[in-house]
Amino acid sequence: MQIHFCPQCGNPLQTTEVAGQARQRCSGPDCSYIHWDNPIPVVAAIVEVDGAVILARNHGWPEKMFGLITGFLEKGETPDAAVLREVQEELGLNAKTAHFIGYYPFFEMNQLLLAFHVPASGEIQLGEELAGIKRVPVERLKPWTIGTGPAVRDWLASRRSTS
Repeated sequence: MQIHFCPQCGNPLQTTEVAGQARQRCSGPDCSYIHWDNPIPVVAAIVEVDGAVILARNHGWPEKMFGLITGFLEKGETPDAAVLREVQEELGLNAKTAHFIGYYPFFEMNQLLLAFHVPASGEIQLGEELAGIKRVPVERLKPWTIGTGPAVRDWLASRRSTS
């Protein structure tokens, strides 16, 4: 994320080398603010309901674009709790467990994805962020190349190796 002014004192930021990398640093003489631009942790849920994975389309996404349930952690929240909360908020499902799959850098969005398999049951009720869902039988699910796709790939591979 590109910011132009210091959030502490309002002076312009300037690009300088800090710790061997180009960083945005405050130009104010008495301010030491540095915008580190660290990756943001994001939880991703492979929600499985009755042998199908639920893919979701957010408002504003292209008509045929669907993905996993994702969301940001809230202050004081563990990744496990965050992913269960996101599943409840976006799909109306009260899942009880989240099984960690792995972490995946998503450099294009400056995020670190923490992926979980979330078995769930019940009636789906779309949250306000979603425009629609589709159910994909697990055997027909195909991973995509970026974002949460590698987590889907690894989850599918782990299912094949245990069956």
